[in-house]
Amino acid sequence: MAAKSKSQKMRDLAAAGMARADIARKLGVRYQFVRNVLEQNLARKREARGFSDRSQSPMQNARPVKVRVGPDGRIVIPAAFRDALAIKEGDTLIASVEDGALQLFTMTAAVRKAQTIVRQFIPEGVNLVDELLEDRKREAEQERRHG
Repeated sequence: MAAKSKSQKMRDLAAAGMARADIARKLGVRYQFVRNVLEQNLARKREARGFSDRSQSPMQNARPVKVRVGPDGRIVIPAAFRDALAIKEGDTLIASVEDGALQLFTMTAAVRKAQTIVRQFIPEGVNLVDELLEDRKREAEQERRHG
């Protein structure tokens, strides 16, 4: 049996639910490498389903649909929308109101949105993960000395 490539190990760990940062640490590679491999994997899956790029999603040209508010304010998300966003029963969504519109975000989309907002305030070339790790190392060293 052939040994698994790092890329395959990344895909396997991601499929098992491991976070990208944890995969990078476990395999001793940079986070960006893990991200690239997993994003390419997602792009291949989209292409296999007939969606060649990120801007083309199953719901891109979908028409708005009516949904009815049921007891206790419950709203059923139409199956086509759930399928397009890979939402399953029991998943957690983030809800917000913006410009008078109710918005629902998958956790992945909410994290992406938050990263985009934060990225505006990070100077070019600064790696927050490296800075955090450096801070933690300094704190641990101080505790060791004074501890």
